[in-house]
Amino acid sequence: QPVEATDDAFWDQFWADTATSVQDVFALVPAAEIRAVREESPSNLATLCYKAVEKLVQGAESGCHTEKERQIVLNCCRLLTRILPYIFEDPDWRGFFWSTVPGAGRGGGDEDDDNARPLAESLLLAVADLLFCPDFTVQSHRRSTVDTAEDIHSIDSCEYIWEAGVGFAHSPQPNYIHDLNRTELLKLLLTCFSEAMYLPPSSDSSNANPWVQFFCSTENRHALPLFTSLLNVVCAYDPVGYGIPYNHLLFSDYREPLVEEAAQVLIVTLDYDSSTSSSPTVDGTTTGTAMDDMDPPGPDNLFVNYLSRIHREEDFQFILKGVARLLSNPLVQTYLPNSAKKIQFHQELLVLFWKLCDFNKKFLFFVLKSSDVLDILVPILYFLNDARADQSRVGLMHIGVFILLLLSGERNFGVRLNKPYSVRVPMDIPVFTGTHADLLIIVFHKIITSGHQRLQPLFDCLLTIIVNVSPYLKSLSMVAANKLLHLLEAFSTTWFLFSAVQNHHLVFFLLEVFNNIIQYQFDGNSNLVYAVIRKRNVFHQLANLPTDSQAIQKGLQRKKRAPEPISRTNSQDGVSMEGSRPAAPAEPGTLKTSLVATPGIDKLTEKSQVSEDGTMRSLEPESSQPPPEGNPPSAVSDGEPWSGETSHPRRDRRRLSSASSTGQWTPTPDWVMSWKTKLPLQTIMRLLQVLVPQVEKICIDKGLTDESEILKFLQHGTLVGLLPVPHPILIRKYQANSGTAMWFRTYMWGVIYLRNVDPPIWYDTDVKLFEIQRV
Repeated sequence: QPVEATDDAFWDQFWADTATSVQDVFALVPAAEIRAVREESPSNLATLCYKAVEKLVQGAESGCHTEKERQIVLNCCRLLTRILPYIFEDPDWRGFFWSTVPGAGRGGGDEDDDNARPLAESLLLAVADLLFCPDFTVQSHRRSTVDTAEDIHSIDSCEYIWEAGVGFAHSPQPNYIHDLNRTELLKLLLTCFSEAMYLPPSSDSSNANPWVQFFCSTENRHALPLFTSLLNVVCAYDPVGYGIPYNHLLFSDYREPLVEEAAQVLIVTLDYDSSTSSSPTVDGTTTGTAMDDMDPPGPDNLFVNYLSRIHREEDFQFILKGVARLLSNPLVQTYLPNSAKKIQFHQELLVLFWKLCDFNKKFLFFVLKSSDVLDILVPILYFLNDARADQSRVGLMHIGVFILLLLSGERNFGVRLNKPYSVRVPMDIPVFTGTHADLLIIVFHKIITSGHQRLQPLFDCLLTIIVNVSPYLKSLSMVAANKLLHLLEAFSTTWFLFSAVQNHHLVFFLLEVFNNIIQYQFDGNSNLVYAVIRKRNVFHQLANLPTDSQAIQKGLQRKKRAPEPISRTNSQDGVSMEGSRPAAPAEPGTLKTSLVATPGIDKLTEKSQVSEDGTMRSLEPESSQPPPEGNPPSAVSDGEPWSGETSHPRRDRRRLSSASSTGQWTPTPDWVMSWKTKLPLQTIMRLLQVLVPQVEKICIDKGLTDESEILKFLQHGTLVGLLPVPHPILIRKYQANSGTAMWFRTYMWGVIYLRNVDPPIWYDTDVKLFEIQRV
């Protein structure tokens, strides 16, 4: 039956109960009942929502001074968290919270002035107020109890920021009750924002999330202190338990759920397509407050705006140290098993780190200014290596690679990689002695040769990263040099080159890596030069690649006999590191969420040329017309498809799978010739021409079979004046585009969906942004 809105006795029973938890509410209010009320007595559902919001507004107005009021606020909060997803899943109800007249009369009718506010706005403003409510979610600053309670409308919430860090020096006394209350309110906030999950993915970035838009606008007077509180709570968190082993088992950690919730709310509020707007970042150095007012006004989303304006070194240091500490947490190997707490929210942290670098270029430069960037790199490589066989962690693989692609566009990243790698994080990779560059190459080789099939679209990105850093690598280890040649060997087999329209790009990338190192870093790279000499037949085979139809058919036939994309043989893997576990596939039945396709490398990046003084200038994209056929191969190293190839369906992202998947494409002699003539082989051929006879002579003269003598000779040799003129260094820099913005949105909400299982806020509701799949 429809119940009158004025029937307080009836409605109060929903929130007056004293001892409930959010889990109780989920158990007491089953999904089927919510849907039944929604279909059969919509006016009751409307009244319930309206009444629950009204209670939150009243709590925010009064300041929640009594235990009873706090209990009512928390119960309403839990109830709305339970119900909102069922409002969002029904298109007819989606506008309900944005309507001004609730489904029931306003009862008293004495609040005329507020009548114009949509329910959603009242709800969001009440939650914001409640997040800075003395003695409920923040410490009261009043000394005596005699004093009148603080008026919630007169307090300056900037004095109540939850944690020291960016723009706030005072660290309040931890209070676990406040932490629990904040967590419940943030859960409700996240649920409000989750309307995005119920809309199918679209590349149209104009459909901003109205909940986020309003909450992050100037209408919310707490936007700045809340942004700062969320950021500081995340970056200041230290999960280890103050260095005492097993401490986390003795004291339950009330901070962790708050930190997780804060990280999730933060990345959702920062969901902003920077490619469509003028970039929010400004590079003028300014001084003054933590968020500087000198810069031109950034985006309307104040969270993005504030993030892009952070500029003080000590703030950057605090953020970077915090993110690095949390990302390294799963790698902390202790002698006592389970003695340190392992955090689970590394995916949210990676999204946050991405947003920081994407929206705040000063932060990006700060990260690359010192070797602290390696504290981010090593955990990312660890996650990539660990997740490479696990189908349910494809999203994690992508974001890790995207971050490295973004970093690799800056010269400093390549330079930092030369730092020796001494940390011994147990990883399932061959033991080596060398630099962080060696670690990166060895992990990428592992991903390409022993990851699962769904990672193939990432190969372009992985090799682009290596190309970007290659001109700066001073000395590769023998292990890494062999890995690079093994990749070239695998990618230059005829069946691989002829089996898909884009496969030859991988060979171009690798040749570009060798050319960069030989031309710009020959002196320290005797290991690589030696490996090139040993595998010289691979280069000769490429130079003499057959182009007639018969040979092409024969090459493709070979594929049928050897279905494995890349042989694991003749890559001498040796022993894996001690204490490491092999990368495992997902447990059958593991839930995962689908992702939209990522743009191809040509859309993801734009080419920049490094001039002699180290500055970069962007090269005009040449996609408008195909390059003239007579191009000298060194001038354009064709990593990107030319416009002539875009006629093949771009939707098919499984670019490296069989030929049949890209429509009815078949390789022709003309097609092979079109790229074979551009293979940039001159530098390597010249090197072989000069060095091979000398190395052979040493071997014959001294009867040598010993590598070390040859390496010694190569170390002291020089090719000055013998090689072709060095080509300009080309860097492919990441550029923001709506395709990646959409990818991040689906990935981020997928992570949030799967991570919120207790209570299971969105489970079994009809989400449209992605599909839930079982491995």
